[in-house]
Amino acid sequence: MAAPKVSVVQYLNTVPLIWGMLRGEQQGKYELAFTTPARCADAVRQRNADLGIIPSIEYQRIDGAQVLAGISIASKGEVKSVLLLSKVPVEKIKNVAVDNSSRSSSALLRILFRKFYKRMVNITPTVPKPAEMLKRADAALVIGDPALIYEGRVPEVYDLAAEWKKFTGLPFVFALWVGHEDAKLSNYRKDFEDSRDYGLAHVDDIAAEYAPKLNMKVEGVKVYLTQNIDYSLDEENRNGLRLFYKLAREAGIIPVEKDLNFA
Repeated sequence: MAAPKVSVVQYLNTVPLIWGMLRGEQQGKYELAFTTPARCADAVRQRNADLGIIPSIEYQRIDGAQVLAGISIASKGEVKSVLLLSKVPVEKIKNVAVDNSSRSSSALLRILFRKFYKRMVNITPTVPKPAEMLKRADAALVIGDPALIYEGRVPEVYDLAAEWKKFTGLPFVFALWVGHEDAKLSNYRKDFEDSRDYGLAHVDDIAAEYAPKLNMKVEGVKVYLTQNIDYSLDEENRNGLRLFYKLAREAGIIPVEKDLNFA
């Protein structure tokens, strides 16, 4: 029997979720394919993957989608890896270049401007190269590892998870394990929870391996994975997610707002 296909985001923040599949008891049980957040969503939508860690907004855009309960990539405060880099204060931004692999963060950006900053801005998806993005726009939305290791200098840096928390008092959920409801996702739940728990129990090992790859300090990786990222889907995170969906519908980002269908 073929191993289930799993589409995985190629960022540091996903590594603890799949550490059991890379190093633990789940090793060899799943076929992992690494790509961008947007392409993870496309793989699930097109049924090229049985399960994917997809941008949370994409759950609303996939017919018959189901969420693996209890797991997410979220932030309860500052996330450090979803940044709006700006040459001017937010009240003066007229146009933003957005990482074209971003979908949840792009939707969050639109909501922040429309609902909370009370501004209309032009948003242009582009290749995620911060220096080039800032040449063509007032600000750049950079996500994942490029944001985490960004060393350039701009006058203003806005952490979007922190901005969301400031205005709503809630965490922000960036990504979910999602598949189709006819794929019997509940059969995978224990493996995926155990893989995450194994990863969180081995953060020291992850940090030792990935810090040199990203040119980061080991302690910086550990702090990011244990304090900036939250891997649960607790009630507080679910409340933040539902508010995100409500505001996304009000902003016209999604046509309808469906409730969470859990496996």
